[in-house]
Amino acid sequence: MSLIEPTGREGVTEYRAQPEPSASWLALAARIDEQVVRFFMVSARCGCFMQAARSLDVQPTLLRKHLAQLEEQVQRTLFQFQGNALTLNRDGQQFHAQLIARVHERKLPVIERPLIRLAVAETILHDILGRDLVSLVRRNASVRLDIISLDSDLSLQAAHADVVVWLGSVESSLPSPGFAVSEHQPLARIDYLPHIAKRYSRVTARPDTFDDLADFLLVQWQHDRQVESFRPWNALVDQRLAGVVQLHSYELMLEMVRCSACIGLLPHYMGRFDRGLIDLPGLFHLPMQRQVWMAINARTRSEPQVQMLARLIRRTFEERRDWFEGR
Repeated sequence: MSLIEPTGREGVTEYRAQPEPSASWLALAARIDEQVVRFFMVSARCGCFMQAARSLDVQPTLLRKHLAQLEEQVQRTLFQFQGNALTLNRDGQQFHAQLIARVHERKLPVIERPLIRLAVAETILHDILGRDLVSLVRRNASVRLDIISLDSDLSLQAAHADVVVWLGSVESSLPSPGFAVSEHQPLARIDYLPHIAKRYSRVTARPDTFDDLADFLLVQWQHDRQVESFRPWNALVDQRLAGVVQLHSYELMLEMVRCSACIGLLPHYMGRFDRGLIDLPGLFHLPMQRQVWMAINARTRSEPQVQMLARLIRRTFEERRDWFEGR
């Protein structure tokens, strides 16, 4: 019951009881649109409008608008903040109980999201696409994304995905995926150079010639042994009788270069990715290059979610165009 102050006799304050709206407001739960029901239920479960919007794959402003319309329809405030936590107030809890009964009775369907499969070269995933993929799932908590890391030509040919991003030769896209895909799209050409951590190499002590490398420990990612264009580097590693670390983990190889005074073969953009690393140009006479290629599964290329992922990848490479230019 709420009280109002009427304009009664002069100098006298009177209070008149305002009748409570009928408890039948709870019965409105049976007539609420299913989309609004889902908005309310997910918001109550998440305890955060932003997280609820991500889970529902809608804009937070649209979510808040529908919830405000719901509260106007039932003439009740349903949510409250306790500190930074979003919770249901007493009316919200009662309304939630009514909706729970409705959900069990009508078995509201769960919206199934299509599974998107991305197969991507491990180095490209780690260095270039990882941050934008994290941003994608932050914006859309309901996405179904299967990310397949490609660490060899064999894994490329064995993978089955909707979008494939791989490293091939500059002259051709071979090897290529082992299933029908759209036209191969070149995304970037990458030069590879020996790199060393700045903190372990003063300018006057850095190797200036091929022979100077004899004084340094070399570290190699095992997958690079299969790359034809890396023959100059691989020949140097194979000749070593000591001072070589072979690794099957790309991340650990990077950590070795960062923290163990090793020299490793890395993409020329690595100084952009990690300011603590510096390339060592001029040590090899032959260039060591690879091309980044992308293709889309011919059967699923028209799917909106697949097109969205392909656009994200193209945009990522376009935004990092300066990483690949000026070689």
